[in-house]
Amino acid sequence: MRRVTLFVNGASKHGKVVAVYGTLSDLLSVASSKLGIRASSLFNGKGGLIDDIALIRDDDVLYVSEGDSFVGEHFNSIFLVKIGKLDHYYKTRVSSYLPGESVLIVINIHFSDPQDKVNGASEQPGAHSDWLTLNIGGRLFTTTRSTLVTKEPESMLAHMFRDKYVWGNKQDEHGAYLIDRSPEYFEPILNYLRHGQLIINEGVNIRGVLEEARFFGIEQLAEQLEVALKNTQPPEDHSPISRKEFVRFLLATPTKSELRCQGLNFSGADLSRLDLRYINFKMANLSRCNLTHANLCCSNLERADLSGANLDGANLQGVKMLCSNAEGASLRGCNFEDPSGLKANLEGANLKGVDMEGSQMTGINLRVATLKNAKLKNCNLRGATLAGTDLENCDLSGCDLQEANLRGSNVKGAIFEEMLTPLHMSQSVR
Repeated sequence: MRRVTLFVNGASKHGKVVAVYGTLSDLLSVASSKLGIRASSLFNGKGGLIDDIALIRDDDVLYVSEGDSFVGEHFNSIFLVKIGKLDHYYKTRVSSYLPGESVLIVINIHFSDPQDKVNGASEQPGAHSDWLTLNIGGRLFTTTRSTLVTKEPESMLAHMFRDKYVWGNKQDEHGAYLIDRSPEYFEPILNYLRHGQLIINEGVNIRGVLEEARFFGIEQLAEQLEVALKNTQPPEDHSPISRKEFVRFLLATPTKSELRCQGLNFSGADLSRLDLRYINFKMANLSRCNLTHANLCCSNLERADLSGANLDGANLQGVKMLCSNAEGASLRGCNFEDPSGLKANLEGANLKGVDMEGSQMTGINLRVATLKNAKLKNCNLRGATLAGTDLENCDLSGCDLQEANLRGSNVKGAIFEEMLTPLHMSQSVR
């Protein structure tokens, strides 16, 4: 969206900042409403007539006419002869002079508005000075009114100093305007308003400058600061935790303290033969990990990713693996059987294609788990819960399934050769 500042033809005060949209007629209609005139023509600062809205650029200053010719900022020329110094400056510009006791001076007196009445000697020096001083948290900043108003015309600072009487700005005993904000964070903002560049000295907190920019409503600067703040943040480290790092972590943790590794990334790590009892690995990434002969007794592996991991010979007594993903993992010769009666829980786990040959799984809970194409040869599944389990094409040859609950399980294509105990019809209904 483009914004422009509109002035009545010949004026430089009481301008209005408006958004540019639609056609040139739409902009003239807005100008008529904002300036209280019957707008019919638009001129740029050099007097060029604008007849196409596409010629208007962002932040242009335009003069609105009711049909009269371009006037711009109104000047009258007065010739004065004066001995010595000028008593008053009238905001003047000296065009030429002749050296000598008598100085011929051509003075262009600037009329801010065509309706203003000019009295040559009625103004005092500095009466309408553009310079002003701000007292920001006890520190003084000297700047110009145009600096505060021009760059961000919709900001709080612009509204405060476009017409100082509207806001009723408080001043100290020296005439400086009082603003209760941090001077350290205000300085980069003032410099931005001066030259349009974001420059922050070393040691200044970007977040503090961002909060000040938001407070003063300087939106473009706030956007730049948000990008700068994001760029200063260290990139998130998603690299897997190594065995060395984890061992150091284990040694620094008291044995009675619960070790929480929830959601951590151990992908491909060698954690073989480590004592990992009672550790919370919930939702951790353990894919392709080497966990051979590790002690995972009573560990929490709920929703953990164990795909492609090697857990051969691991101790999994009382382990919680609800809804975990162990597709393609190797669990040969694992021990799930707890003499104290604490049963391993693998309910809802994805065990497609796993190799669990020779594992001890007495009383294990594999309810509604997926064991499609899994190898469970010679496993001890006595008293196991396999209700609703998908055992399609699963190799169960040589297994002990005495008292196992197979109700509702899918045994299509499953191999039951060389069973240690006969499978009772009541155990499987599907």
